[in-house]
Amino acid sequence: MNVTPLSSLDLSIAAGLIVILAVLSVRLNLGLGQQMVVSAIRMTIQLLLIGIVLQSLFATSAFWMIFLISMVMLVAAGREVRVRLKRKIRGWFGFGVGVGSMFISSFSVTILALLVILKQDPWYEPRYAIPFLGMLLGNTMTGVALASDRMTSLFFEQQEIIEQRLMLGETWREAIAELRKDGIRTGMIPIINAMAAAGLVSLPGMMTGQILGGTPPVEAVKYQLLIMFLIGAGTGFGVICAVIMIERHLFDSRHRLRLEKLLPPEQ
Repeated sequence: MNVTPLSSLDLSIAAGLIVILAVLSVRLNLGLGQQMVVSAIRMTIQLLLIGIVLQSLFATSAFWMIFLISMVMLVAAGREVRVRLKRKIRGWFGFGVGVGSMFISSFSVTILALLVILKQDPWYEPRYAIPFLGMLLGNTMTGVALASDRMTSLFFEQQEIIEQRLMLGETWREAIAELRKDGIRTGMIPIINAMAAAGLVSLPGMMTGQILGGTPPVEAVKYQLLIMFLIGAGTGFGVICAVIMIERHLFDSRHRLRLEKLLPPEQ
């Protein structure tokens, strides 16, 4: 069974719904109209470009090309994490939090899946490696951004409480124990909700795509379970890494909170 081909008219009809929503946003003064249109245009250009690149990549399966694309995806995800923070971390470290945490989590989990579970030959087969890494990076990026934003905001909001606990003799790890838990919970909520609702409230994208492509539903479910488990693990590891990196960066060796390492919200 083949997937029904889509024409430009078919996509235009679907895109028209976004345009209608943007016009409605303008009429209601929501301030989201321009963002929706720009995001839709950006998504269209990015997906068309990646489609062309992947078509060439699948034909060659060159490791250096796969590595290069993976690095571009990682850097782009790291940038997205930084720009989503209300209080950004000064310097390159702010960019390094997203890149470092996602490299440790998403890349390690993807390589584990390719080598141990899928056992492709070669193990970096682009038909599997790029989609798996993309799904892991996308979901990990959301969790890392939410956790990082929550942590940096809480440090500002509860600065006095943290410093009072430090003056009472607690170490910085003890003084921010509840904030750390709050940040990790915030980053994990989206994937936990997604796992809880999968199959009952929603059919995840990978499973839906495979079913549309003619894959038997039970086999599609197996792959969806695999990717959800991997995403859950990758998100958890990424969130924890990001929180640890941020809290270590914002305290010095004398257990002093250094909020000057964060930029004001308007910057």
